[in-house]
Amino acid sequence: MNPPRSANSTELAILRYLDEHHPSTVVEVAHHMREVSGQARTTVLTILERLRAKGVVSRRKIKGVFHYSPKVPGQKRLQGLVRQFVERSLAGDLSPFVAYLCESASLSEEELSRLKQAIEALEQRQSSASKQEGGHVD
Repeated sequence: MNPPRSANSTELAILRYLDEHHPSTVVEVAHHMREVSGQARTTVLTILERLRAKGVVSRRKIKGVFHYSPKVPGQKRLQGLVRQFVERSLAGDLSPFVAYLCESASLSEEELSRLKQAIEALEQRQSSASKQEGGHVD
């Protein structure tokens, strides 16, 4: 499943809410969005239907009322958005992204630990792939 093509901040806020509170009705989502950003129910409905047309959320009728849920778990969707950003905006070059993490981002101990684990997992996959191809890894 592809991430939204042009996810604006309101779409992302609605998706984050649905990640934590699904399935949700338009009224439930609209109540939350009114509190956090002043969005009207009609705007929320329009955005939910736009997200459904993009294939990002599903809609199911329960006791005569539509309930919306994300089709892709939040973490996987965010990975897709980052991948899309790197491919489209950075032409696949991770160097600016890594530079941002090293120079600009203030990482918590937990985030730094997860980043180290991800690097270790990547190194192990590359090492395994290289060994399967008969390559040599130092």
